[in-house]
Amino acid sequence: MAASVRRYGAARLLLVVGLLAGPGALARRGEVKALTDGTWRELLQGEWMVEFYAPWCPACQNLQPEWEKFAEWGEDLEVNIAKVDVTEQPGLSGRFVITALPTIYHCKDGEFRRYQGQRTKNDFINFISDQEWKSVEPISSWFGPCSFLMTSMSALFQLSMWIRHCHNYFTENIGIPVWGSYAIFALATLFSGLILGLIMVFLADCLCPSKRHRPQQYPYQKKLTPETAHLLKKLDEEQEADEEDISDDEAENKDMSDRDSSTNAVRQRPVNLAAATDKS
Repeated sequence: MAASVRRYGAARLLLVVGLLAGPGALARRGEVKALTDGTWRELLQGEWMVEFYAPWCPACQNLQPEWEKFAEWGEDLEVNIAKVDVTEQPGLSGRFVITALPTIYHCKDGEFRRYQGQRTKNDFINFISDQEWKSVEPISSWFGPCSFLMTSMSALFQLSMWIRHCHNYFTENIGIPVWGSYAIFALATLFSGLILGLIMVFLADCLCPSKRHRPQQYPYQKKLTPETAHLLKKLDEEQEADEEDISDDEAENKDMSDRDSSTNAVRQRPVNLAAATDKS
């Protein structure tokens, strides 16, 4: 605690003396670090002030002199000053919520806060030395650069930039007309959609097999109470008795029909014999 108080007092003293004596009295020469998709994880350690800009943006161009002057105080304030060109690093810009240019973020030990103050060197210095960043609510972990959502957004930005480079290569280097490049991307999209659909159908069939592969469900697989089991047994016995009665009745009817048929046959024989005698 005492060490942090001493460091805070020293930073305040450096700021006051530097402002009274002039911009170059105590400031140490620093430089703005350029972050890329491969080095952005340096933001997770230490304290940083990062500017997201575009070379064609007039507001970004006006901010550059103040940002470079602020970088001269980076070593005294123990803060790293960095910048990100969104036109060259789309994946890194996709990890942050960039709604306007320039956008400035303060990073402290993995916590990210968006700077909303004035864009002058003195305001930047006060924001760090007076620890004004503590009054700013950090962004949610859902929108942090390490979250799954922002990682997916970064991959989408990188894919869009890769498609743009491929389009420029087809039209400028190979000489394919613009409509030909669009046709190539359309066919590639259809083919990739077909492959993705087949993969999804395969996974769905493995996870949720069709009914013909499912085991047969029996209605009485669950454990029954004694009363229910006795009632079902009684119903089965009654059904078997009914079936036996039906079979006995069928047997009696069959015997009676056999007897009738044999009697009719005996009665028909004399008639046949008489008819034969008359013919003779």
